[in-house]
Amino acid sequence: MPIGAIVRQVAPNSIKTASKNSRLRLRKAALTLTPAAVLRLKTLTEGPTPRYLRVGVKQKGCSGNAYDLQFTDSKGKFDEIVNQDGVTVLVDSKALLTVLGSEMDYVQDKLSEHFVFNNPNAKGACGCGESFVV
Repeated sequence: MPIGAIVRQVAPNSIKTASKNSRLRLRKAALTLTPAAVLRLKTLTEGPTPRYLRVGVKQKGCSGNAYDLQFTDSKGKFDEIVNQDGVTVLVDSKALLTVLGSEMDYVQDKLSEHFVFNNPNAKGACGCGESFVV
């Protein structure tokens, strides 16, 4: 079995495939979504007009960086597009290196519900968990 078939079989939603004559390589998605995040995003973005969630990073907070989530109706020219399980998330080009390889989860507890990012690039976070440092 060729390696491309194995990769497509193992992780069909986390890679972009290339045609046989193309020089492009298979690559992982910039951001992966958990099933809970996909379900929540489907409910937030459903409607007659397409809406997308744009993930960005702003310089703020005690540690220096914080995630910035905004809904938008249009895709930016340099946005990285992540399609997974019928949900489209846009990653701002300025935040791409910071977010690369992260997993976006949706967590509900007794007092709150929010999106959580499991970022392998983060070297530390502040005590409240709102900001991080790369």
